[in-house]
Amino acid sequence: MEEMEEELKCPVCGSFYREPILLPCSHSLCLACARNILVHTPDSESPQSRRASGLSSSDYDYLDLDKMSLYSEADSGYGSYGGFASAPTTPCQKSPNGVRVFPPAMPAPHQPHHHSSGALLPPPSRHQCLTCPQCHRSLLLDERGLRGFTKNRVLEGVIERYQQSKAAALRCQLCEKSPKEATVMCEQCDVFYCEPCRLRCHPPRGPLAKHRLLPPAQGRVSRRLSPRKISTCTDHELENHSMYCVQCKTPVCYQCLEEGRHHSHEVKALGAMWKLHKSQLSQALNGLSDRAKEAKEFLVQLRNMVQHIQVQMFQLTENSVEFEACLVAQCDALIDALNRRKVQLLARVNKEHEHKLKVVRDQISHCTVKLRQTTGLMEYCLEVIKENDPSGFLQISDALIRRVHLTEDQWGKGTLTPRMTTDFDLNLDNGPLLQSIHQLDFVQMKVPSLVPAPPMLQLEECCTHNNSATLSWKQPPMSMVQAEGYILELDDGNGGQFREVFVGKETMCTVDGLHFNSTYNARVKAFNKAGVSQYSKTLVLQTSEGSYSRMSANLAAEMSATLAAEMSATLAARLQVSTLPSPLDFLQHSDQEACVSPVAWFAFDPGSAHSDIIFSNDNLTVTCNSYDDRVVLGKTGFSKGVHYWELTIDRYDNHPDPAFGVARIEVMKDVMLGKDDKAWAMYVDNNRSWFMHNNSHTNRSEGGITKGATVGVLLDFTRRTLTFSINEEQQGPVAFESMEGMLFPAVSLNRNVQVTLHTGLPIPGFYTSRASIQS
Repeated sequence: MEEMEEELKCPVCGSFYREPILLPCSHSLCLACARNILVHTPDSESPQSRRASGLSSSDYDYLDLDKMSLYSEADSGYGSYGGFASAPTTPCQKSPNGVRVFPPAMPAPHQPHHHSSGALLPPPSRHQCLTCPQCHRSLLLDERGLRGFTKNRVLEGVIERYQQSKAAALRCQLCEKSPKEATVMCEQCDVFYCEPCRLRCHPPRGPLAKHRLLPPAQGRVSRRLSPRKISTCTDHELENHSMYCVQCKTPVCYQCLEEGRHHSHEVKALGAMWKLHKSQLSQALNGLSDRAKEAKEFLVQLRNMVQHIQVQMFQLTENSVEFEACLVAQCDALIDALNRRKVQLLARVNKEHEHKLKVVRDQISHCTVKLRQTTGLMEYCLEVIKENDPSGFLQISDALIRRVHLTEDQWGKGTLTPRMTTDFDLNLDNGPLLQSIHQLDFVQMKVPSLVPAPPMLQLEECCTHNNSATLSWKQPPMSMVQAEGYILELDDGNGGQFREVFVGKETMCTVDGLHFNSTYNARVKAFNKAGVSQYSKTLVLQTSEGSYSRMSANLAAEMSATLAAEMSATLAARLQVSTLPSPLDFLQHSDQEACVSPVAWFAFDPGSAHSDIIFSNDNLTVTCNSYDDRVVLGKTGFSKGVHYWELTIDRYDNHPDPAFGVARIEVMKDVMLGKDDKAWAMYVDNNRSWFMHNNSHTNRSEGGITKGATVGVLLDFTRRTLTFSINEEQQGPVAFESMEGMLFPAVSLNRNVQVTLHTGLPIPGFYTSRASIQS
């Protein structure tokens, strides 16, 4: 029952509800807390004067009430309250739950009113407003003030039973000296027994065998259940509730049906609706109970995964010691290089281990919190079902049924799937090294005629596109030795060491995942049983949108006139070159003609996105089928250069907070972008925006989005900055600095938002003009 305690505490004061009142949004508040957060508006801003100017009450809510705090420039917009624009800026306080609470309004000159329970209430005013601290819905009070809200008697009863169940243990009623703790309670005898007294005075056979024995706590509850209370109407205090209004979803009295506002509404019998809603809540709890059971089993699975990962790490450490000893014994001449590489590999293993443990522990923490909340809701609902007050139950049953269904939906769609496997996919590949060791030999022992000739790169078929490169090669026409395969090598794009990227029989290979706007060196060699050929000529590749491979000058100087002619009509046609006097002239000309804009074209990536994301328009348009924020990444990552893309807002309902920015590939996909340390984002509503990284909110800026707006993201690795714009104007200052590593375009949104991605765009004017001024 401990998990249910959160359901029984007021979101403002953090204590158990005292005299709870039921708001129209189905949430509850202590009567005193409601009085504390009540806001009084000036007479000049009455709803009547606004209606005279053509504004409805809903317009009044949206114009005068802001979900943001009035007093913090770095406010994130979560769990805060705003007052009326014309209200005095009185400093607000914080409740134990972190909710901002306005101080009580100053008492009016006339006498205050009293609630029927004896509690002192502020004088009724035509201009009072209450904001629900849970859903932030603003409510305008009528002339009755807080007396117009019904008391949540069901909640009061549940709290009373809960507090009594936590009292001291019950004692046996038949022990003569020092009564022992009771173990059962007989429902028919209405007596609490300890175990010896039960065996002596209440045997399980004979005429007492049919009596029902209950646990002491349950017996105390059954004893305490009072006869059904008769509830009265809030509008007609002398009338009892007798019917249920289907349209307003509230119990009503006979006078409400005769002359009140429920006169023309559909009504049903109070008892029938009580039984129907109890049945619906019980059915909804069955599904949620299954989810909670699965969640408990899932937590056991995750904890076993942690143990499995730790055991595998211990075994891997032992194996690495043996492997290190073997390498030292076999490779004395290469010991320094191998030791350096060994340190790098061990660091990578430790990093993988720490990453796996962090992911699994984070999921355990997340799932534990959600399970505690689910269990608390279940226990609260079960206590509500025990309530025998139809009208009180029907006042909250609809909201509870919706909450149960919503909580059940939150447990689906991958929530109970491990985010990480226990396997370590880090098998050391020493094959190429062993092959090189076997090939070490004296030059005089080689048989040149049996080794393949160096391959020839087919330049007309080599090209780059975005961050990928395609290379093609063939054996020389006059070669008499057959090659069994080829080895393609690329450097790191910074003039570093070559590494193997392909080994096989094919003569064409496409390499993905290269850096944008980078220069790579490529070479290829052939091999057979006799050995490995010399390398081909080195080919220089420049990665940029639509560009083709460019050859180095040393390759051009060694090209024969025949090869230059052979290269082609195809490449010459692409470069619009008719005659080239020499290979070097050809390369100089090709460098001028082949230069194109270094921009990237990409779409959203369904493979890495959250399962709630909905894709359309060739993965350029996304929305979501959940009310919670979900993350989707772009298909292309960046680590160099300057990149700019835009997102147009196709749909924007109910003022949500979509977030735009960049993220690591391992970013959390089920929370708003920027909540963890793997994302840098700007989240924005219809009025203002904030920057967020690692759940830190900064730089609140005025100016929001609507349907049709355009949000721009500019990632500049040359200055290591991230900047945002709205409708082609920079939004706030430079958002983030020290940007480095591989980053992917990212968006988080819920079902109220739909966006379309636009890529391949030039750098916007506001940024180029600022860069020229700085230079």
